[in-house]
Amino acid sequence: MKLRKIAAMLLAGVLTIGILGGAVAANAGEAVESPVAGKKIAYIMLMTPATIFQMWSDNFESTAEKLGMTADTFFCSDNAETWQETVAQCAAGGYDGLMLSHGGQEYAWQYISDILAQYPDLKIVTFDTPFKDANGETAKIDGVTQFFQQDAGFAAGLVEAIMALPENAEKVAAGEPLNILQVQQGAGYNSPFDRRQVGYQPYVDEGKIVTVERIAPSNDQQATSSMRDVTTATLAKYSDDDIDGIWCCYDAYAQGVYQALRENNRQIPMVSVDICNEDIQFMQEPDSQWKACATTNWNLNGEFACRVLALELADQYEDIEAASCYYPEIGAWMEIPSTIVTQEQVTSQEGITIENLDLVAAESYSDTSWMPTCDWMVELLGH
Repeated sequence: MKLRKIAAMLLAGVLTIGILGGAVAANAGEAVESPVAGKKIAYIMLMTPATIFQMWSDNFESTAEKLGMTADTFFCSDNAETWQETVAQCAAGGYDGLMLSHGGQEYAWQYISDILAQYPDLKIVTFDTPFKDANGETAKIDGVTQFFQQDAGFAAGLVEAIMALPENAEKVAAGEPLNILQVQQGAGYNSPFDRRQVGYQPYVDEGKIVTVERIAPSNDQQATSSMRDVTTATLAKYSDDDIDGIWCCYDAYAQGVYQALRENNRQIPMVSVDICNEDIQFMQEPDSQWKACATTNWNLNGEFACRVLALELADQYEDIEAASCYYPEIGAWMEIPSTIVTQEQVTSQEGITIENLDLVAAESYSDTSWMPTCDWMVELLGH
């Protein structure tokens, strides 16, 4: 483009120029400044850096950069003491905001309350971190936004996926309940699992499914291999015709279920919450019984977390509350929408992994309309 033409476009105010450091020139002579520019934030994750959590971290940090902030990530190797120590070190080290992931419900509420009492200007957002007080009752912390995946939606979507399988069409059309082998821990074991039961249970109550048996790993420190052994022993009691589908609350358990089905040549369809590259590879195997996973988009989750934390830092809680995934009847509570990813989708193209799942997943997988936003975020992030 010739310099004269560029100058004319600038004078006309039609050439948009992006400027790093938290400002975007919307038109010539105009700039949108980020109210959080210069802030320092961190993502502190209890678990190890699995692929999905690394995707989260990368997206969180890139979003922070676009908003003019600096961001760091800390993984804590499934160690609650390390998680708490890291939170304390970041709070003392001058971080303005913390995104805390997977804190345990037995300590998170009291611990975070104590941190905020010591550092009242610190902003905190939590993911998959339930708050329970000393009496075991659900609690809240003023100014802290909690968010979770849409666990009940995961569960319901997977039951619907089993009901939609061609091999179950005749029973569903006749109004007969499907027989489900449920892979699920007991109540109180894990808060996300409990929320998934909330989505599963109505299908039992309405007579659409019958739980023939509920099973779980006998050793959760070796979840996959233990689940393989438990499933093998359980399947010995049933024929393939006795079970219309296997519903799994968690993909680490589902991997063991899948191994048991393959090793014992059992032809029972299965579905699972969560997704990773190993799950996709299993779904892509010839004649695989793994028919669907329920997930959120881990390329977007980090951006969502950063948006919520940035709005807290800007004291724009009203924009958080305006998001469609905010539930005022619960409190400062948000849920990331769920999507079902089917075997047909991940086998429809070569080379599908969790990193490029958006190429084949439903439109809901890449939808961002539910995210909180405001004028300066639209300018800086594009939506």
